[in-house]
Order: sequence, then C-alpha cells, then structure tokens
Amino acid sequence: MSKVTVTKLSDAQFRVSGELTRNSISAEPLVNKHSQSNHKTWYFDLSDVSRVDTAGLAWLIHSFAELKQQGIRLELQNIPEQLQKLMQLGQVTNLFE
Repeated sequence: MSKVTVTKLSDAQFRVSGELTRNSISAEPLVNKHSQSNHKTWYFDLSDVSRVDTAGLAWLIHSFAELKQQGIRLELQNIPEQLQKLMQLGQVTNLFE
C-alpha cells in the first residue's frame, strides 16, 4: 500500500500519485492544502495512480464538491481504467467532464 500524495506542479496543475483506496487516502480535504490558486479550473493528473477503490472515487467527488463551492472546476487527466469503470458504475462520469 502506498499512501496517496498530491503534488502541486503549478497553480492549477496537480499530480496525484499512489493508491486512492480507503487505506491510503487522508481524511484531510485537498482544498485546505492548496486553496491559494486564482485559476477557475484545476487539473488532476492521475497517471501515477496505481490502484483505486470506491473510497478513492468518493475522495475525488468530495474534492470536486469542495472546489465547486469555491468556483473552481476540477478536470481529471490520464484517468486509470480502474477509475473509469468505477465512475461508470457509479454514474458520476459526467461530474468530471
């Protein structure tokens, strides 16, 4: 198990690495860590995500909701196939389009 890490690459670009699972995600919301951006869209590069479960999807949805409250749109990039399937099953694919 590798804990998920979010690395800020620029004001609006972030790399999510590790596992997005119930055992590896932090309860701390992403927005509190990185809310110093003036950009209207944030991009999450998920190419380094090795594993995802429903808790990881819930974390992304929670991040989406928190950012939306601040007027920021969340766009996912390089979505792993496992996450794409979970998003389709949960019928939440349209949230991140």
